[in-house]
Amino acid sequence: MMRLTIRRPDDWHVHLRDGAALADVLRHTAARFARAIVMPNLAPPVTTSAAAAAYRARILAALPPGATFEPLMTLYLTDRTTPAEIDRARAGGIIHGCKLYPAGATTHSDAGVTDIRRLDDTLARMAETGLPLQVHGEVTDAGVDVFDREARFIDTVLAPLVDRVPALRVVFEHITTREAVEFVRGAHEGVAATITPHHLALSRNALFAGGLRPHLYCLPILKTEPDRRALLEAAVSGHPRYFLGTDSAPHARHAKESACGCAGIYSAHAGIELYAEAFEAAGALPRLEAFASHHGADFYRLPRNSGTITLVKSPWTVPAGYPFGEHVLVPWRAGETLAWRLANEPQGGVAA
Repeated sequence: MMRLTIRRPDDWHVHLRDGAALADVLRHTAARFARAIVMPNLAPPVTTSAAAAAYRARILAALPPGATFEPLMTLYLTDRTTPAEIDRARAGGIIHGCKLYPAGATTHSDAGVTDIRRLDDTLARMAETGLPLQVHGEVTDAGVDVFDREARFIDTVLAPLVDRVPALRVVFEHITTREAVEFVRGAHEGVAATITPHHLALSRNALFAGGLRPHLYCLPILKTEPDRRALLEAAVSGHPRYFLGTDSAPHARHAKESACGCAGIYSAHAGIELYAEAFEAAGALPRLEAFASHHGADFYRLPRNSGTITLVKSPWTVPAGYPFGEHVLVPWRAGETLAWRLANEPQGGVAA
């Protein structure tokens, strides 16, 4: 039996939700990752340091007994976020970035930023204090094709922003295109990117394989096969400014399988195992540890974790569903076989 022991990884982009469903999804993330950058797009969004501290307390209270996990909190930027709020965030010590959601770009983004230039003073203060900007990189202009929105965002928003505020540290989250890979590689060292397991494994053809697949609908949407290959090449390259971020985004089954289904793929149940599959298929398994456990911590200027996890090459079937408060969520690869499992973790689920 093949075993792989690596330094305990971190998830630099995850959605944990809130309320009754929080504990159901948190247990999966906490079993694998020592820390995680927690997205602030709740309803209402986490726009202040006080709200972030309260959310952090709810996360810690929901941890399974004996779990060791540190939530790294973020603020949700709006047109009204002030430099003073950045100062409070830095002083509090629990906030590790501010999230830019272009208004209307994805789940609970209606309160997002309508014009990035309105925040120039706030972004300048972030640059001064070293607080990173986490970017959902899509324009929301209805006249731009959904498959082109990331590339257009680079040209019209991100590249000008990086030039305008060169000291600002930026994480281009869940990149999906060759253009994004090339932008990050060519940018200065203060610009990095996270890459999800689903964008490493899937192209947009998967959305329509045998019929419409609502549980593979995410934003940014899956792109072409050449884009997927570019992402995989970047992830396994060893380049220090590409690192792990699952963008695991749970929704109840009925919210995905509806006339207007929610965007998001739930992957936390196998958050590191899915990357192991992708890296093994690319012949790059020895580089998984750096991608998962080194690069993100180094970019965020945090110490690398001291503990380890062990993955075992032992096939298992992903359950049809997992509890999600009063509902059920359908995980990515439900009913399918995964090659790797986390040692000593039970795999129980529920009927979907």
